[in-house]
Amino acid sequence: MVQRLELRQPRCFTWVMDNLAASILDHLWKDYLKTTPQAAEVHALFKARGETVVNDHIALRTFNRPSVSVDRLAEPFLTSGYVPSGEYRFQQKKLFAKSYSHPTLPRVFISELLLEQFPDSVQRICQALVDNLSTWAPEQLLTQQPTWAPVTLETYQELLGHSEYAAWLAAFGIRANHFTVQANALTTFEDIAAINTFLMGEGYELNGAPPHIQGTPEQGLVQSSTKASWIEWPFANDVTHKIRSCYYEFAKRYPVHGSQTPYDGFIADSADQIFESTNVTQ
Repeated sequence: MVQRLELRQPRCFTWVMDNLAASILDHLWKDYLKTTPQAAEVHALFKARGETVVNDHIALRTFNRPSVSVDRLAEPFLTSGYVPSGEYRFQQKKLFAKSYSHPTLPRVFISELLLEQFPDSVQRICQALVDNLSTWAPEQLLTQQPTWAPVTLETYQELLGHSEYAAWLAAFGIRANHFTVQANALTTFEDIAAINTFLMGEGYELNGAPPHIQGTPEQGLVQSSTKASWIEWPFANDVTHKIRSCYYEFAKRYPVHGSQTPYDGFIADSADQIFESTNVTQ
């Protein structure tokens, strides 16, 4: 079971805020809305159809450095009742990720960039970003935005030449990269394809090639996502530049291997394609 989200703003999580993870999720949702205007718009569209939106999972991006690693960011979730549900490797994007589940809160997916697989110049830039974070508690890393001072546009563009993920993270810091609507809880859409048709009819750009769907019912998870919003973002030296920020995902889960309950994890190949939702070159 996952917890329901209200459609009213600015408060979207309806759970009781006596849980550290729940408080962090609430903060991340509010921060996410600031960089992702399409999320509130989609909520309003779903509400107009009589839907109540349930959040399936959130995703976070980070570097594989001790002070900000996957394991470091996971600490507040593990102490709040979450349990590990999977590990994932993305060789082409040079990423490692873990997922975590909770009986009543949304799943959490955290990925980290494997910096040692990049040139020294990239490692130096990214290491400099996290050098001052060794004394930060994990909950600070998750709730204190911006995580570091703005990078220069030139630094962003240099990283972009090596890794879209690295450039996005340098620009935006540690924050929710996306939230996800759980399609199982929707009553007016038969499947992900129906959601996609509706969103495209409302003018939203979807990630990937038609039919804009990743995964299969046999795998236990079918997903789609919007392309990340284009927003004017501040860089160092009072420079602003339009880049893609965050996106909205949609997921439907199915039982697998004779189970009576929906699949709880993630599909690496599908997640690899979902990462492209922030790609500024597409």
